[in-house]
Amino acid sequence: MVRATGLHPVGHRFESCVVHHSFYFYPMRHVISVLVENKFGVLARIAGLFSGRGFNIDTLNVGPTHEDGRSRITVTLNGDEKALDQCIKQLDKLIDVIRVENFVGEEGVGRELVLVKVNADSQTRAEITQICDVFRGKIIDVAPNSLIIEATGNENKIKAFLNLLDSFGISELARTGTVSLRRGSQNI
Repeated sequence: MVRATGLHPVGHRFESCVVHHSFYFYPMRHVISVLVENKFGVLARIAGLFSGRGFNIDTLNVGPTHEDGRSRITVTLNGDEKALDQCIKQLDKLIDVIRVENFVGEEGVGRELVLVKVNADSQTRAEITQICDVFRGKIIDVAPNSLIIEATGNENKIKAFLNLLDSFGISELARTGTVSLRRGSQNI
C-alpha cells in the first residue's frame, strides 16, 4: 500500500489516495478533531466550512470535554489532502476554535458505539448471544421477538459485527460515529 499525490500519467489530477496494486486509487480517510468553545453556531460554521469546500462528512460527533465550556468535534471524511489542509487552516482561524488536529495513520485512537435491534426468536437467541460474546457486545434489552445490542470498537470491528447480525434481520440501528484522541502523552 502506497500513499500517492500528484498527476495521473496523462496529466489528469487525482486526489490524495491510497494505492493498491498500482491501478486502483482510493481517497484517504481523515479523522479531524476540533476543540471548540461550546457556543451557539460553532457546529454549523464548522460543518459548513467542510461542505462548502466539497467534503462529504462521513461521521460527525460532538460532545462536551472535561473542561467547562469546551466541546470536542470529531469529523471523519474521505478526500484530497491538499484541499483538506487548506480547510484545516481556515478552521483554525475561526474565533471559537481552540485547536484542530488531523490524525494520520496510527496517531489517534478511535472508537465508535453502535446500538442495534436484531430480530431474535427462541431458536436464534443463542447464536446471536455467541456473536455478542465474540465481539464483546452487551445485550441491553430483551423482547419476545428482538434484542437490542450495544457494541463498541473501531470502524472495521463494527462493520464485521453488523455483517454477522445482518442475516438475523436488523430492524433498527444507531451509530455514534468515531470519537478519537491522540495516542501518547500529548494532548490536543
